[in-house]
Amino acid sequence: MGKAAREAGEAREARHPRDTKRGNRGGTVRPIRTLGDPVLRTECDPVRTFDEALERLIDDMFVTMYEAEGAGLAANQIGVSQQIFVYDCNDDEGRRHVGHVVNPVLVAADGEMLIEAEGCLSLPGKRYDTPRHAHAVVEGVDLKGKPIRVEGTGYFARCLQHECGHLAGKVYIDVLSGEQRREAMRAIRAADG
Repeated sequence: MGKAAREAGEAREARHPRDTKRGNRGGTVRPIRTLGDPVLRTECDPVRTFDEALERLIDDMFVTMYEAEGAGLAANQIGVSQQIFVYDCNDDEGRRHVGHVVNPVLVAADGEMLIEAEGCLSLPGKRYDTPRHAHAVVEGVDLKGKPIRVEGTGYFARCLQHECGHLAGKVYIDVLSGEQRREAMRAIRAADG
């Protein structure tokens, strides 16, 4: 998800990638793939090996997300077709959530349907009113293979749904409909032409 999606009074505090719960490990900024790259439209493979390479990938994902001023980043957005995403965003009560999920499964997306402006690091400069459920639950494992469950409301729920969509080979414009979808498609075609 892109920085432009963080509206509704959510002040984003200045932070450095080393300020996360991941510790002080650093990482390498990687190029973010944009719409049109086939990796974004391909369902990602489950992670089967939990090793130092996975830890380095997660570190790289965090620093890439922060460099791009995003709130979430899926592995395929940096060209790695594996089921991993990282996040750093607030919920509807202003609580900050920072973490990662490996092999995530969106087990619940429910509650009120909220339509708010949403953006994506893989579609820079584009924002559209996107319907998302107000509550989401994701289950998966951490970088050591330990089971985790992440639950979010408001903007954080939106982030969880958005990132899980990426890992299924989708982008946020896929959930648009009607005139909103037509407008998005026209803008994308115009930008490509």
